[in-house]
Amino acid sequence: MELLQLKYFQTVAYTEHISKAAMQLNIAQPSLSLTIKRLEDELGTPLFHRRGRNIELNASGKILLKHVNRIFIEIENAEMEIGTEKHQASNTIKISITNSRFLTGLISDYVNDCPESKLHQGIGARSEIITSLKKGDIDLGITGHPIQDEEIESHVLVNEDIVLVVPSNHPHAGKTEISLSLVASEPFISLADNIEYSSFTTMLCEKAGFVPNHAFEVDSLTLVEIIKLDQGVALLPISVCRTLGLNYIKIADDSAIYPISLSWVKQKWLSSSVSNFRDFITAYYEVNSGMFKVD
Repeated sequence: MELLQLKYFQTVAYTEHISKAAMQLNIAQPSLSLTIKRLEDELGTPLFHRRGRNIELNASGKILLKHVNRIFIEIENAEMEIGTEKHQASNTIKISITNSRFLTGLISDYVNDCPESKLHQGIGARSEIITSLKKGDIDLGITGHPIQDEEIESHVLVNEDIVLVVPSNHPHAGKTEISLSLVASEPFISLADNIEYSSFTTMLCEKAGFVPNHAFEVDSLTLVEIIKLDQGVALLPISVCRTLGLNYIKIADDSAIYPISLSWVKQKWLSSSVSNFRDFITAYYEVNSGMFKVD
């Protein structure tokens, strides 16, 4: 069993498609198929369910992938430790987040405190962040709800209050608290560029007994513009409302709380720069926890 075989297997496992994996690896499809077949022969078991052009891991494949991820994490750990012995630890921090607001307000403070650090930040879906963490492509990830995975450590930074944003002339605009059921018939303005958060707000409405009427599904910048045109109501984090000066009402429903979570791979060796940034993020949310609460 060779490392190249395992890297090919890992790529096929995540793409679930031989042709796409071959393109990503820049090798011929027959060569990739043969490599996977030899690996299966060596292990004495199939690793995939084959469904036409698409494939997916079977039970044996899932077990192997878990260990393969750990192998490559350990190899990266060894490379990082060797590099640390020879040179100063890398100052590059690789992080991906599901929403840009998760780092808003703390980046400038961190850069001022640690000007030698280099930050590579991406925006990705929750599933993409999980995959990138396991493959070692990123050091840290910030999502909404914590990631439930045996390979990943996930820490809730804060539980933020979600509020109802209403037009300035709305009949309920003067209230301090409201049940979502009272706006069941209202047109809703929702985010189209954040599946994780949109699913959460839809769930809130369904718990209140209704399916929201999404009159507008727009990106985060357009959402603010539509809200200011008094075209409907929206469910937004309290910190966003305060930053933008929006009219909001506290939601009485118990589940109107959205977590912000920081994650990393449990067995991955983290450079001092990454560890310091992780601690800085945690401390920032602790110190500024009041920003994320209505009261």
